Amino acid sequence: MKKVSYLLLMIQCITTALLAQTPLNLNHAFQAGEKISYAVFYNIIGIYINAGTATFTAMNETMQNNEVYHVIGEGATNSKYDWIFKVRDRYESYFNASDLKPLKFRRHISEGKYNKHEEVTFNQQTNTVITNKGVYAVPENVQDVISIMYYARDINYGQYQIGNRIPISMFIDNKVYNICIHYIARETIKTKYGRFNAIKLKPLLLKETFEDDKKLLETSFFGGSEKMTIWITDDSNHIPVRIESPIAVGKVKVDLMQYENLKYSLTALKR
Repeated sequence: MKKVSYLLLMIQCITTALLAQTPLNLNHAFQAGEKISYAVFYNIIGIYINAGTATFTAMNETMQNNEVYHVIGEGATNSKYDWIFKVRDRYESYFNASDLKPLKFRRHISEGKYNKHEEVTFNQQTNTVITNKGVYAVPENVQDVISIMYYARDINYGQYQIGNRIPISMFIDNKVYNICIHYIARETIKTKYGRFNAIKLKPLLLKETFEDDKKLLETSFFGGSEKMTIWITDDSNHIPVRIESPIAVGKVKVDLMQYENLKYSLTALKR
């Protein structure tokens, strides 16, 4: 069975929607210095257990003579559960500060006795990526699993209607994945942090292969149905505030717990 890392599952939960042709806000929904933190809850026997945390921190740096955002995502089990299964994952993305196209991605996974390190370099001019395993052709404006989250936050959801489906592309594990997001509703949701005006989304992650720039195969990554639900703030920040999804055994829930240095006031928070 293919191993799916703790933080990758977290990121896949948070990932929302993007497309090269997707209407984006001219001003980014985030800024350097922003830090958002989440609690990860698992439900196996009808009770949610606070099993871990995930944090995402954005910084400004320079790479290849380009101003870039350097975002670090870190996931860990709570220390009291380390004796059962210890997780310490770290993901990093460097993406262009103007168009948010990724330049480099790396991840280090440490989960129990399993360890993995990966480096990915993106060439947006030739639509290729270089990994530990080789060189791969990718579609234009493909994202990594970190950059896609920030690109998605820039989407102007006001230009979509309830019921619309928005496709995206992402590269991970030496494959291109296509994601279709179903825009479900605008509603109020109550979380541990407070009550939010939110945009409700349901993602469907599809595996996509390419030959001669044509789509040949699409197969469901999450069983072919919209089982995962994501709520993002209905304001200029578009921060994910809750994610709920069934997993192989039980369910997972991810809640926003802290934030620092947001670019805009969190007007969606109603307390």
